[in-house]
Amino acid sequence: MTAPERASDAARRIAAGVRDAGGTAYYVGGFVRDRLMGVRGEGGSPDIDIEVHGVEPAVLRDILAGVGKVLTVGESFGIYTLSGLGIDVALPRRENCFGGGHRDFEISVDPFIGTEKAAERRDFTVNAMMENILTGEIIDHFGGRDDLRNGIIRHVSGRTFAEDPLRVLRGAQFAARFGFAVDGGTLELCRGMDLTGLSCERVDGELRKAMLRADSPSVFFGVLRDCSQLGFWFPEAEALIGTPQDPLFHKEGDVWVHTMMVLDRAAERRGRASNPYGFMLAALCHDFGKPSTTSTVNGRIHSYGHDTAGVGVAGTFMRRLTSDKKLTEYVLNMVLLHMQPNVMSAGRSSVKATNRLFDRSVDPYGLIQLAVADSLGMIFDRTYYPSEPFLEERYGIFKETMAAPYVTGQDLIDAGLVPDSGFREILEYAHKLRLACVDRDSALKQTLAYASRLGRKRPADGARSGGQVPEKKTLKED
Repeated sequence: MTAPERASDAARRIAAGVRDAGGTAYYVGGFVRDRLMGVRGEGGSPDIDIEVHGVEPAVLRDILAGVGKVLTVGESFGIYTLSGLGIDVALPRRENCFGGGHRDFEISVDPFIGTEKAAERRDFTVNAMMENILTGEIIDHFGGRDDLRNGIIRHVSGRTFAEDPLRVLRGAQFAARFGFAVDGGTLELCRGMDLTGLSCERVDGELRKAMLRADSPSVFFGVLRDCSQLGFWFPEAEALIGTPQDPLFHKEGDVWVHTMMVLDRAAERRGRASNPYGFMLAALCHDFGKPSTTSTVNGRIHSYGHDTAGVGVAGTFMRRLTSDKKLTEYVLNMVLLHMQPNVMSAGRSSVKATNRLFDRSVDPYGLIQLAVADSLGMIFDRTYYPSEPFLEERYGIFKETMAAPYVTGQDLIDAGLVPDSGFREILEYAHKLRLACVDRDSALKQTLAYASRLGRKRPADGARSGGQVPEKKTLKED
């Protein structure tokens, strides 16, 4: 039995136990939405959300214990998890908001509240449908099926919707993932909501879904722009609006339009990057330096140095969003280098130059994809020469170069050099020869000659020093 089959079987056993106890068990939330849309969960094994009506908590706990191992971390909120099955089971509950934070709710379990009241606390109509597990009957109090057919994201209740400001971002990411439009009344509610109290983890969670699961992540930012909610969490993106570009290269419009086009082209290539989320964030951030560097010189619009300036701006954005240092380093490295592949392609730079570029990159192949997405996000008023074939060819050469034998620290020690404080400079010289495609034997001779010019003498007997060789990762020998 597959994992989805095991989960489905467990759900039906739970529902049968609840029925025998006088209650009803329903699939709820995104699980119902995705089933009706024919969307499978990630990996083909979606998480299952079940809501149980008409039985007391103690009775439900006994029923679940007969099906699998019950985790009771959320029991005080009427939530249980069946370990290893991807099933969350909840009792209906009443929520009373008393503040602006996502934890500022008084929650009380009420198994007899009824399906309409239970569904009313959900965010959007497409998420408020319920499906009887045993009969397949769809309970739809708020028109979710019609909104699903018509491609509309609409809030359930004007009274409760604004209690959780994360719903602004959830609506935007649903619109991006499903290609839906957000209802005008919902947008109006979103305009009046305060997002400043959200945690960066919750914002990052919604952004990650939009970036990694939507074909057109630009929709996420377009919705936030429509409801005037870019300012607190995404001011660097908001600053792109109205920043002009040279129409010779950017007939598409301002930097905002260009960036949104790049995002959607990048989404087509994110699976080729070593860090897909970092790659998409780099696509968002790649021109963050343009608002501060754009000027008109002799009638032409320029953004000289925007790649370098963008590193600092992107750094501010990333620190607001996450404490993940590796993710931040990835994004900043990509922002710094994003122009170079296309520049080198246009100038047909040497193999040595492209090897050096790829060596500087945290993700050489991802950098190529970002550069190609950048060029595809432009509408040119000139002949366009695609850079991808050139870059793909050069990346192949780079991989062959890095796979070939090369001079190591041990080679230099064996030749009699002492690994002291000046050893790093000699190894860096050897690495440059490697990137220039100099074969190992020739590179060793040239490196030893370089060491001699530096006044580094080898012991006459070739005896090794007892010093330690720096780690390979520091010396770029991998």
